[in-house]
Amino acid sequence: MSDKNYLAWPFLEPRHAALEQALDAWATRHIVGVHAEDVDEACRHLVRQLGEGGWLRHAIGGTAHGGVSDSIDTRAVCLIRETLARHNGLADFAFAMQGLGSGAISLFGSEANRADYLPRVARGEAIAAFALSEPQAGSDVAAMQCTATLNGDHYVLNGEKTWISNGGIADFYVVFARTGEQPGARGISAFIVDADTPGLTIAERINVIAPHPLARLQFSDCCVPAGKRLGEAGQGFKVAMATLDVFRTSVAAAALGFARRALDEALQRATQRQMFGQVLADFQLTQAKLAEMATGIDTSALLTYRAAWQRDQGQKVTKEAAMAKLHATETAQQVIDAALQMFGGLGVVSGQTVETLYREIRALRIYEGATEVQQLIIARELLKEA
Repeated sequence: MSDKNYLAWPFLEPRHAALEQALDAWATRHIVGVHAEDVDEACRHLVRQLGEGGWLRHAIGGTAHGGVSDSIDTRAVCLIRETLARHNGLADFAFAMQGLGSGAISLFGSEANRADYLPRVARGEAIAAFALSEPQAGSDVAAMQCTATLNGDHYVLNGEKTWISNGGIADFYVVFARTGEQPGARGISAFIVDADTPGLTIAERINVIAPHPLARLQFSDCCVPAGKRLGEAGQGFKVAMATLDVFRTSVAAAALGFARRALDEALQRATQRQMFGQVLADFQLTQAKLAEMATGIDTSALLTYRAAWQRDQGQKVTKEAAMAKLHATETAQQVIDAALQMFGGLGVVSGQTVETLYREIRALRIYEGATEVQQLIIARELLKEA
C-alpha cells in the first residue's frame, strides 16, 4: 500500500500515528472488504465489533460516559474514518453514524441523557441515527415541516424525515422538528426519540447504490418527554450545525480513505497488467494519471488535517471544513474513476474493489452538505472576511 508519511505531518501528534497503526492492524484482522448479503445485520455486527474493539469511544465526548477524552478529538475521528474507509465503506459508515447520531447528546444533552445513551453508543450496544432531512428540507433546513408541539411535560411530534442513515436499525434517533419559537431556522428544536416510541414508524426503506441502512421515518402523534429535548427550545438549528461542524471534516477523511485505496489498486494494476509487450505503468499516459491522482490525494489530506487540527485548537473551521469536504470528495471521485479506467472491463464487474469504491464515493459529494452548498459556504465566509 502507499506510504504513510502524512502521519508525521505537524498537524498530527505521535498518539494519532499510533492510533492509525493500531486500527489498521485491527481492521486487517477483523474487517471483511466486501458487503454482506444482509446489510442491516452486517451493520449491526460492525457496530458491535467497533464497540468491542474500543474504537467507538472516539466517537463520543466525555470520559465519564465512556469517551476517550472530554471533547471529541477531530483528528482522531478523521484518522479512524480514513482508515476504516480504506478497508471497508460500511465499517466507515457504522463508525461515522455512531458519532453523528450521538454527537448532539455529547454536545447538548443533559447529564441524565448523556449517562443513559453515550456509554451504550461507545460499547456498540445502541445504534444511533441523526434525523434532520425531509422531502422538502435537505440543504434548506429552514423549510422543515415536521412539528413538535409542547403538551404539558412532553412534546408531540408529527411529520416525516427521509434519507435517514441507520433508519430501521437504530435504537434511537436525534430528531429535529419545528417548535415555532421564531420563523425559519430559529424555531426548530432537537429531541432524542427512542425507536420503540409509539407513533414512530419506518414508512419506507430506501435502497441506494452503496448499500447501507436508510429509511423514511413517519411521526404520528409521537410523544417525547420534554426532558429528552437537546439544548434550549428553538435552538435546534444551532444543535444541528454544531454537530455537523464536528463531523463534516471527517467526511473529507472518509473520501481520502477511499481515494488512497483506489490509488493502491491502480498502482498494483499498472505495475502488473501486461499490454503491448510492456506493463501499463510503462505508458506515459498512465504515469501522468498516477501523478494527478497522488497530487490530488495529498492536497485533500492537507486540507482535511488542517481543518481537523484547527478545530482541535478551538478555532472556527466553517470555511476550512467546507474546503476540505469539497476538495476531498470531488477529488476522490476523480481518483476512483481513473483507477477504474485502468482496470478496463474488469473495473465494472460487480464486487471488484474499484467498482465498490465507485459506488461508495458518490454519496459523499451530497450528504452533510452537497458540493454546491460547500461552495456557497466558502464564498460567504470569504465575503465576510473581505
